[in-house]
Amino acid sequence: MNQTEIGKFIAKCRREKKLTQAQLAEKLNITDRAVSKWETGKSMPDSSILLELCEILGITVNELLSGEEIDIESSEKRADENLAALKRKDENNMTKNAIIAIAFSVTLLTGIMVCLICNIAISGNLTWSLIPASSIVFAWVISFPSIILGKRGIIVSFISFSVFILPYLFLLGSLVKVKEVFSIGAGMALVSIVFLWIIAAVFIRMGKERKLIALGITFLLSIPFLLIVNVILSKIIDEPVFDIWDMLSVFLLLIFAFVSFLCGHAKKK
Repeated sequence: MNQTEIGKFIAKCRREKKLTQAQLAEKLNITDRAVSKWETGKSMPDSSILLELCEILGITVNELLSGEEIDIESSEKRADENLAALKRKDENNMTKNAIIAIAFSVTLLTGIMVCLICNIAISGNLTWSLIPASSIVFAWVISFPSIILGKRGIIVSFISFSVFILPYLFLLGSLVKVKEVFSIGAGMALVSIVFLWIIAAVFIRMGKERKLIALGITFLLSIPFLLIVNVILSKIIDEPVFDIWDMLSVFLLLIFAFVSFLCGHAKKK
């Protein structure tokens, strides 16, 4: 696949449909800057909008990936070539991710072994080393799906975090022999899980081209999240619900949200 040729073909089809870059972008719910990047060969349309783009331009996905109109006779051959190119690209990405995932796993395993060996050498048995070892395993369980699967693994990592955070806190509380680790941590973890899933839904709903808007919404949602956390902590450890540092945090979050919305609006323009 030649990105430059594909970009020229998109521009040609767009002009034939008498559409401006802004009009095409509006139909696809993206920015005209994204369309400009396609047409200059700097990037490719996201797979999630590929079919909709082809429908608007009146072409097939095969023609889009080929960068030209295809007659019936050569259509099947080009389709095979394009599928083979996409398959090679996916295989290369998977190989790269697999190498990174193996290196990451070996590094963490080495860290666990160092902790265990040092603990046994100093104390004669396993004591404190179980704490970093369990934390490293927890980090691996959460991180590994995102590393091996890329963007597709982020949701799997979220699910892993949601499932294993409470068992991890219970284990950690047992190892350090402090029950508050689980009693306080469980409440914080449940609130955090809900917050993270809401943020994930916001970014999915906003799409790739409206990340700055999603970021602004995240900053705004962080304010009620902060208040909920403070209320829970105030009931557990008898701390004030709101203090000067919380006011400063809210002020900064509002500024960050305003800047994100402003940048997102400017980017869309």
